[in-house]
Amino acid sequence: MTEFRSQFHADLNRLEVLLLDMAEMAEDQITRAVDSLLTADAALAHQVVVDDRRIDLLYVDVERRWHEVMARQTPVASDLRLMSLVLQTGHSLERMGDQASNIARIVELTAGLPRNETILLHIREMRSVVVPMLQTAMEALVKRDLNLALRLPELDDPADWLNRNMWREVAACGPDPALLEWAIHMMLVSRALERVGDRAVDIGEQVAFLLTGEFREFPEGWTLARRTE
Repeated sequence: MTEFRSQFHADLNRLEVLLLDMAEMAEDQITRAVDSLLTADAALAHQVVVDDRRIDLLYVDVERRWHEVMARQTPVASDLRLMSLVLQTGHSLERMGDQASNIARIVELTAGLPRNETILLHIREMRSVVVPMLQTAMEALVKRDLNLALRLPELDDPADWLNRNMWREVAACGPDPALLEWAIHMMLVSRALERVGDRAVDIGEQVAFLLTGEFREFPEGWTLARRTE
């Protein structure tokens, strides 16, 4: 391998390490944001909002390094796909951090309102779905594993189902105006977590693109049968 190519791969490895750092931060932010909601901890929610800046700054660093690599190198074929994956994954992780911040802001906004334990249970369940999805997406990236990437739409189904059915629990809060106000905000929390799952699927799509050279949105464009092709 030439010195030129060695430097290119070293640069890409550094970018991947930054993505893993971003993923760890995003996972922590999502976990703490939901914790702040479940425990009505406004101080923790505020800290999540403040800490969102850390992910933003790391994404800026990823973008800066990405442009430096593109300026120095002339990636083609699979190298160009990997560069695309790095940039798109960084964006998805940054948006996950934003969703965590959105949840935390809602916790601050709804402080003092009555709460509904069934709705909180739904939100806890959604977190238990989307956080492992993020972990699976990053594992697929690190291992270059198409099978793991193709699992993500199936893993996302429970989050989609919980989000679609949140309105039923919200509607049941109608007789109590204060509780209904809180519950309507919880629909936004549900939507934020559902979007985290969608972003994990987006990362899986980028991994599939890297490995196959074909970009198709999940699940319509890919099937689990493609694992054996």
